[in-house]
Order: sequence, then C-alpha cells, then structure tokens
Amino acid sequence: MWGSFKLIIGVGPIIRYGPNRFSIDDPFAARIIYAPGHGFPKSSWYDTWGDPNPHQWSLFSDRDERRHAANRRLYQNMYSMSSQAHYERYVDECADLFVQRLTEMSGRRGAAEPVDMGHWFQCYAFDVIGMITYSKRLGFLDRGQDVGDIIKNLDNHLRYASIVGVYSHLHPYLAPIRNRLGKKATGRKYIVDITKQYLAEHQSKPKAVDVGEASAPSKQTGTLDLLSKFFAKHSEDPTSFTQYHVLAGCVSNMVAGSDTTAVSLSATLYQLLRHPRAMEKLQSEVDQFFSLRDSDSKAVTLQESLQLPYLQAVIKESLRLHPATGLPLERVVPEGGASICGKFLPEGTIVGINSWVEHHRTSIFGDDAAEFRPERWLTTNSDRLSAMNRHWMPFGLGSRTCIGRHISMLEMCKLIPRLVHEFDFELNQGYPWLNKNCWFVKPVGWKINVCIRSPREP
Repeated sequence: MWGSFKLIIGVGPIIRYGPNRFSIDDPFAARIIYAPGHGFPKSSWYDTWGDPNPHQWSLFSDRDERRHAANRRLYQNMYSMSSQAHYERYVDECADLFVQRLTEMSGRRGAAEPVDMGHWFQCYAFDVIGMITYSKRLGFLDRGQDVGDIIKNLDNHLRYASIVGVYSHLHPYLAPIRNRLGKKATGRKYIVDITKQYLAEHQSKPKAVDVGEASAPSKQTGTLDLLSKFFAKHSEDPTSFTQYHVLAGCVSNMVAGSDTTAVSLSATLYQLLRHPRAMEKLQSEVDQFFSLRDSDSKAVTLQESLQLPYLQAVIKESLRLHPATGLPLERVVPEGGASICGKFLPEGTIVGINSWVEHHRTSIFGDDAAEFRPERWLTTNSDRLSAMNRHWMPFGLGSRTCIGRHISMLEMCKLIPRLVHEFDFELNQGYPWLNKNCWFVKPVGWKINVCIRSPREP
C-alpha cells in the first residue's frame, strides 16, 4: 500500500487526482483545512455514505456544518474518554471469548491451520459494538462467521460509496435501484434495516429509560449500553434528541464501529511480526506487568494499559504506518477562496490530506519515517512529540474527528496485551500481507500461524 503513495511523495505539494480535486502534501496545510472555524466543509463525496434524503443525516456524511456540530454535541459525552471505563466489562467479555476462540484454533507450532486474523479481529470489533450498543454480542465470535451477511453488506457499502462518491450527483438515482436488485436491501440500507431489528428487540425487553433510572448502572451488567443512554436522552428531551437520533447513533456504530478497529489491530500485529525485537520488547513489558499485579484476572483495564508506555508507542506507531483510511479527507474551499502552499485556490475547489502521506512526513517523524520504530513516541523532546501528535491523524482532524475513536482505542488497549502475553504468532508465507483500499485499507486473506505461548519469566 505504501508503495502506491511513494510515487507521489516529493512530486509537489499540490497534486491533482481528479476533476477539481487536489491532494495536499504540506506540513502547514492541515491547520488551514481542518482547523475548527476555518469553514472548509466536507465535499459531496461524502453524500454517498448516507441516505439520498438530505434530511436523513449521519454524523459522518453530514455536510451541513451547523447541523453536524449541534448533533455531535448531543452524542459527545456518551463517547468521551471519561465514559470508556463504563464500557470495559463489555469489552472484557468479548476479549475473553476472542482468546478462547484463538486458543481453540491454535496448537503447538506448525500443528494448526493458519488463522485469518483480519476476519477474527472484525468479529471481535463487531461483537464489542453489539455489547456497547445493545448489551448483547451480535454472534460473530460465537459462530466465527459473518452473521446475517453484515460484513458482506458493509463491504458492499464501502465499495459503492468510495467509487460513486466521485460522481455523487448519481447517488439519488443509483441508491434506490441497488436496493431493489435483490430480495433484501443491500449495502447501507441493509445495515439500517438490521439495526431497526436490533432496536425492536431491545425495546421489547423491559428496560428503564427514564432519566432518573437511566443515570444508574444496570444491575445485570454494571453499566448502561449506548442504546439505553440514547433512549434516556430522548425521554429527557424528545424535541432535540428525536427517535431519529436514536436510530442514527446505532447505525453509525454498526457502519463505522468495526473496520477501523479491525484494520488497526491487524496492522499492529503485522508490524510486530515483521519486527521481532519490538515484539520481544512488548512481550517483556506485558509479562512484567502481569507478574507484578495483585489480581489473577487476565483482563487489562484501560488505566493499566495507559501505564504501559511501550504498548502505547506500538499502537501509535502502527496506526501511523497503517492508518485505517486510505483516501484524502476531502474538504471544499469556502467562499472567497484560500491560499494553500503559497497557491490561491478558488472557492469550490476540493482539497484533502491523505493520512498515509501525512504520516510519512520526514520533517515531522524523522528521516526514518517509513520505518516501524515505536521508540520515536518515547522521546523526551517535548516539542518533537507535540509536533508528531499534531500530525498523527488516523481518526481524522478537527471538528470531524471520529466520534468513536476512544472506543476503538479501548478495544485495542485491552486486547493487544492479552494476545502477546498468551500467544505466539508467526507470519505464513502462503498468505502474504495484501491490502485493498475502499476508503478502509483492509488486509485481504491475511492468515498467520498461532500457537499457545509457553509461560515465560519476565
């Protein structure tokens, strides 16, 4: 994947990749294009990610900046970093089952079939989303299969939206046609329909949704799922937080909640396998952590994971080298035009920065920016670290940063320590690391050898 982007690095700061579309490669461009208040709205390419009806908005695809800001504020607290501790039990349940499934598929070195880790990471991510949203796993880890063809239809949606987005004026005509081609809806419409089924099932169960009762954790799980919080907010203020807000929040979780995490987990494990010394260093840190803790629990809390500096550096470096999204984050130059890279661009021009290009900037990340080196994030140079953090954009930048990024990081921080502590992994030459870019840069058919790790002294 990186080989494709190497072709354009150094060609120039402004590269045309389509009619009126320009990819920007400049260290100062991000603060102009994505900074809040600069008035660069999303381009029409995003229209195909939502319903053709402009009133049926989604947080990701909405190009109305004022409406998006108002709606995002309604959801913000439920996805905040401070709320993540409430969801840890849900993630732990899925991590336990993931480890169980991996144990069943593993064996002594060379004795088991190679494992499609990309598939299983997506199963894990989808079941976590099910738990956090509905207090129930969707069944991916239980069956090891694409439950209800959800992944198939999500991939269908990714292909459609990323391609048709270039010709977004066709979306109102193409979307209704493709939804009538089979017995069931396809793509996003299918995800919406199945989400409505989950909503109906959730509502059929006796759950308190009034504001007073919803402020306390449930007796069964010790916390509230997002859907219960959505209903509580709707009950509190049905005018501002409508029934559509409830549906839109759940659909967003289903559409955007699995791929980013699955891709990021795959990329992290792949980089560790390509760099054995980094794997050994991480395993040593994690082994020492487990040997010193008082609890016998195998679960790792979010706060504990944040105290593992090399783990955090590995995750950041992996997402730097392989951010989940592989297309420019398009924005439209506002009225009056704008100067970018010393060039005046008239209003209506579509510009964007690709995170793969930004993350390989040697002036920010060093001359070895193309190399996997987690230690770069452990520097004591505060200015250097601050600059790297400003240009680290796997979840986007500015006011349109992914609202679910903290959930994704929670899933990674809790699972990766368990994997490197309990298993040994090995690349399988018969199933190389190949990727397909349909917005998400996903590994295709990537399988590795897995075996249970023998106990080690820290």
